[in-house]
Amino acid sequence: MSERRPAPTVGQVVLGKRLQELREAAGLRREQAARVLRVAPATVRRMEMAEVSLRIPYVQVLLETYGVPAEEVGAFVTLAEEANEPGWWQRFHDVLPNWFSLYVSLEGAARMIRSYEPHFMPGLLQTEDYARAVLEAGTIGQDGPETVERHVALRMTRQKLLREPDPPHLWVTMDETVLLRPVSERPEVMIDQIDRLLEFADSERITLQVAEFAKGPHPGTYAPFSLFRFAEPELPDMVFTEYLTGALYLDSREEVSAHLEVLDHLTAHAASAQRTKEILRAYRARQ
Repeated sequence: MSERRPAPTVGQVVLGKRLQELREAAGLRREQAARVLRVAPATVRRMEMAEVSLRIPYVQVLLETYGVPAEEVGAFVTLAEEANEPGWWQRFHDVLPNWFSLYVSLEGAARMIRSYEPHFMPGLLQTEDYARAVLEAGTIGQDGPETVERHVALRMTRQKLLREPDPPHLWVTMDETVLLRPVSERPEVMIDQIDRLLEFADSERITLQVAEFAKGPHPGTYAPFSLFRFAEPELPDMVFTEYLTGALYLDSREEVSAHLEVLDHLTAHAASAQRTKEILRAYRARQ
């Protein structure tokens, strides 16, 4: 049986989808592909759904069965070997939930990340003290200070993504609630956090917008979510939405389109990027 991993990498997701497309183009069912490998059909399904790592001998046999030319088989195998390499976040496996590992992988591979945040500052833009205060107040805080510090370290490591030479475009719409909710008794925590947002607001690769109370309700008033867009044509847009004990990853055209429509409405409803800077400065002055 193929080796299980804590969570798939983006490469495994892309290649798994490609394997499914090649099988379907060859007119074969999963049961037929499984007979070639002498495994259960569930093994083929798990490879296509990126629920297991891509076992190279299986990949080679399947590609030959699907009629893929030899030169393309070699290139695919090389990509599969690279996709099977664990991401940097695996060193945080002790505190990183399986359902969040894929999020970090998607985050690192995306060309654009569009998010709606109704409760807290975006994780990629949080200061260390703000992140610590939020984590201490949540269920993670119940596991003790050492666990909290591991989560803070993970969040700070994720932020290195924004300092890379060619970072993704991060476009965040926050409810005004985010600016009003105190997370610490120390006022300097929120002051430093707003200063951090103002610093990021001047970046060409970061767009911040605040949905003001004065504008009334908007179509995104449900739960936080993020939409990932990738440079690779094989990987469709994906939506991530989180709940108390897990998360959902959506990639169907209908669901992604619905979330994209909400984001577009939010963009028009919320304060402009320039107006958002004025709002941030006003809240900074009140602290």
